Amino acid sequence: MIFIIKVTTNKEERALELVSERAEKKALDVFSVIRPHGLRGYIILESADRESAEEAVFNLPYIKGIIGKTLTYDEIKTMLEPKAEDFKIEVGDIIEIIGHTFKGEKAKVTRVDKTKGEVVVSLLGASVPIPVTIKMDNIKVIRREEGRDKEQETESETFRDKE
Repeated sequence: MIFIIKVTTNKEERALELVSERAEKKALDVFSVIRPHGLRGYIILESADRESAEEAVFNLPYIKGIIGKTLTYDEIKTMLEPKAEDFKIEVGDIIEIIGHTFKGEKAKVTRVDKTKGEVVVSLLGASVPIPVTIKMDNIKVIRREEGRDKEQETESETFRDKE
């Protein structure tokens, strides 16, 4: 059975540690305790029955309670499984950083990690090339590498027109 546990916001990691320590110490039928990415104020607990779940979280700091409804794996699958989105960023593209410390800087993509949603770039304005890892949602492509097919070339022209 899967339960959602309400916890104090920004204390999810500590609450997770406390619950897992108690489950180990008391040898409860708790199979897993996780903090889903992007969901603040909650942790997810998987146990054999409701009694084990209640005993694992009873009277612990930062724990506010168990949400009444039990869940199925299909209902929470999107929060747990990483999704590799289809990004149209490739090695050699020129990008502009729209978030992060280097906001407004232009850089060239040297490596793309689609599973993590990150790119490694080399700043164009720097006198010494320094690799910087940035999340893909903090960048926008402004120019594609030469020699791509026509569809991609028209995309890069629209990016240039926006500037």
